[in-house]
Amino acid sequence: HILRRHHGIEEPTFAQIRDYYEENLHPDRMDMNNPEIYENIFHKGKWAGVFQFTEQGAQQFCVRAKPDNIIDVSAITSIFRPGPLSAGVDADYVEAKNHPQRISYLSDEAREITEETFGFLIFQEQIALLAHKLGGLTLDEGNMLRKVLTKKGTGKGSVKEKLRKKFIKGCVHNNIDRDEAQSLWDKFEFFSGYGFNKSHAVSYSIISYQCAWLFNYYPAEWMAAFLDKEPESRKEKAINIAKQFGFKIAPLDVNKSGTVWEISEDGKTLIQPLTSIKGLGMAAIEQLLAHRPVNTAEELLFNENIIYSKLNKKSLDALCRGGALDNIVDDRFTGRKHFWSACVVDRPKNLKKLGENIELYRPEGDFTEEEIIQFKSELTGVFPINLVISPDTVQRLQEKYIPPISEFDEDLQVCWFIPRKIVPRKTKNGKAYWILEVIDSNNQLTKIRCWGIRPEKDRVHLNRPYMAKLKYDQNWGFSTYAVGKTFKLLA
Repeated sequence: HILRRHHGIEEPTFAQIRDYYEENLHPDRMDMNNPEIYENIFHKGKWAGVFQFTEQGAQQFCVRAKPDNIIDVSAITSIFRPGPLSAGVDADYVEAKNHPQRISYLSDEAREITEETFGFLIFQEQIALLAHKLGGLTLDEGNMLRKVLTKKGTGKGSVKEKLRKKFIKGCVHNNIDRDEAQSLWDKFEFFSGYGFNKSHAVSYSIISYQCAWLFNYYPAEWMAAFLDKEPESRKEKAINIAKQFGFKIAPLDVNKSGTVWEISEDGKTLIQPLTSIKGLGMAAIEQLLAHRPVNTAEELLFNENIIYSKLNKKSLDALCRGGALDNIVDDRFTGRKHFWSACVVDRPKNLKKLGENIELYRPEGDFTEEEIIQFKSELTGVFPINLVISPDTVQRLQEKYIPPISEFDEDLQVCWFIPRKIVPRKTKNGKAYWILEVIDSNNQLTKIRCWGIRPEKDRVHLNRPYMAKLKYDQNWGFSTYAVGKTFKLLA
């Protein structure tokens, strides 16, 4: 996309793509300390497809921590795992980063090794270095300690105890109080439960930075590639993210859509590809691309050059219900359902039969709103929110200071949303709960954990607007109890 739109190369070769990477994105060539990237992406939370920051909790922690370099990013991604989070390391880290003057270090050596992580033992290598510098262990023994503590080496208690005794003795020899030495050893054991390999974390964070660089300087190209590569299970969420960042999504059109997400000339609109229609195979798409424009039902159904064993009835059905044929529904048809029945369901074999079908199915008119919502959501991943909640209703909610869930106010707690999916789950004790996936006018997909579910009584309608009182936790997101009492269906 970048080479096509900015370098005039219509069909980039692999060698040209590789050369661009080597010149602009190779870690040896990139400026890893560009403040614009950190401020515009990591601080502001622009996360579309940025590696390691696809989960809401990691995104929110990063915005709170505001990384300024690759080590900061590496520390954030290392901390954002169940062990450190359950110990509250995330909150402590943010506090220390915001107030580095309050950090006290055991010694100059300890400062040298842990200052980059604000006094925390985030990386396994830090344990090995501290054991070497303060406790007199050799570098090999420090590495052995790292392996023993992280249960990836021998794991034998005698080896661990031998290293502990040598470490304590070495600390005392270096004028460190025995109790302080033991306290430091205890920290080794505490942090080693979730200490991360630094070389691994840094390597991954460089990939995150490369993603951020591309999104910062080439947002349209990055977004088009992001939409292309997201799997079907996350396609709707990806499209909503694109809308959230101000991109318009052009409706599917048999004459304009291609095989990948394309970008409009002004870079503000992303054109959905025919490949995004579920049930439409590549063989059918190739027939369409080779023989368009298609301007009428006749041109679609009776082109002697089209191989209809490839552009078959199933393909036509997906095209029609997915909305890709809307622009060829002319005034002979009373609506899209009329066109669908006359041209697809009762597939005519000749012009005479087409004319008969047009008359026969004339009363059918258009699809209902419920059908359009179902077709768009199931077949294309684009959720037609304006059909579900009217702008007038959104305006009334705003007047009553009830925000969408993506603008949740922790003091108010009440918000509105549209349920899109219910995932039934059970706790360890066998009690039912739901993970409810919801959307709002900002096109942001959010999850709500609904506890205390009564499967025989509780009902939530999909694709209908609700308001509810919710609880919110920075790490675990939204939750609620007693759906039957807290959820209110909006008209």
